[in-house]
Amino acid sequence: MNTYASLCAVGAEHILGNELKHLGFKLESNAPGRVFFTDGSSGFDAVYKANFCLRTADRVYIQMAKYKADNFDSLFAGCYQAPWQDFLRKDSRVVVDKVRAYKSRIESEHTVQSMIQKAIYKKLGEVWGITTMPESGEKCDVRVYIDEDIVRIMLDTSGDPLHKRGYRTDGGTAPLRETTAALLLQELMWRRKTPLHDPFCGSGTIAIEAALYAHNVAPGLGRHFAYEHLSFYDPNRVLELKKAEAAKIRTDVECRITGSDIDGDAVQRSALNAEHACVTAGRALQLIGSDSRIPRPEFIRSSFADLKAPFETGLILCNPPYGERLGDQSQAETLYQDMASLFTDFPGWQIGVITSQKSFQKCIGRYADHQKNLKAGNLDTTLYVYNA
Repeated sequence: MNTYASLCAVGAEHILGNELKHLGFKLESNAPGRVFFTDGSSGFDAVYKANFCLRTADRVYIQMAKYKADNFDSLFAGCYQAPWQDFLRKDSRVVVDKVRAYKSRIESEHTVQSMIQKAIYKKLGEVWGITTMPESGEKCDVRVYIDEDIVRIMLDTSGDPLHKRGYRTDGGTAPLRETTAALLLQELMWRRKTPLHDPFCGSGTIAIEAALYAHNVAPGLGRHFAYEHLSFYDPNRVLELKKAEAAKIRTDVECRITGSDIDGDAVQRSALNAEHACVTAGRALQLIGSDSRIPRPEFIRSSFADLKAPFETGLILCNPPYGERLGDQSQAETLYQDMASLFTDFPGWQIGVITSQKSFQKCIGRYADHQKNLKAGNLDTTLYVYNA
């Protein structure tokens, strides 16, 4: 039975844990930005399913080893004991891409990287009778966490971060990550029957992630993963699991998902990205012989100030421009002051806003009913929630 780790934004561990449990995995433990889990079997279905089903995860790793080490000899020995020959190929190029140490006697990142790579290559060389690894194949990333002298060595199975779903060919300027958008929807417990509108749609990410969620489309069905370069990869099994996920796609549900932006280019960009996402879902449906289509979110060009609520209740969810991302702080604060009109134009609607500006509540003139601190990329942001 393997142990896995899934990375997420700091603050999102609980929601990611709920996702993992919903997929049938058993939670082992968590740390800031990490959730460890098992699937109770000796196969690798967990690798495949976690990568193309998780909405809020950044990456999925296999835990290759967990042991105590307070010096470099024990660090090397523990890594050497891991069964690397069961996961890597003879031409794999191993790269120790990151080392994170916390309250540990082993701290030197460069030395840890060197020792771990040497231990892996020594093990592979001795098992396979090779004196020099060719390193002519695909790169395989390894990450090391050392927390209070407890070492965890992780093998990446994702490749590109999981927020890169593959549908966004043009993100515009500083777009919201897809995983962050999915996280916001789950944090607000949005349901498909609730009308949703993003008045700063940008590249359409919030509306697109809502559409994928509403129609139960696994977000990673249209992209490739690093596990395809590992020795256990079984393309036939992956195809079986993709077909199983395609069979879960709902094309018979009604939902009202819309977006708008004052920038016409943003509206076109959002519509194009949404089309790509829905076409990918359509290709997944073709795997099971279905020609059904996923309804596209609707986008219009409009200033938020000109909008009026089309229904009595709903959800406004947005990622408005803010100082570090677009424009300057004074422009952002003026925008936030103007956004107070949303409360009168959308009575009965819940409003969620994510921003890094600490002055947001003061500018908009209201204190949130709930707020949640989240790490969005490199920014420390806060989700402000105003209940209807």
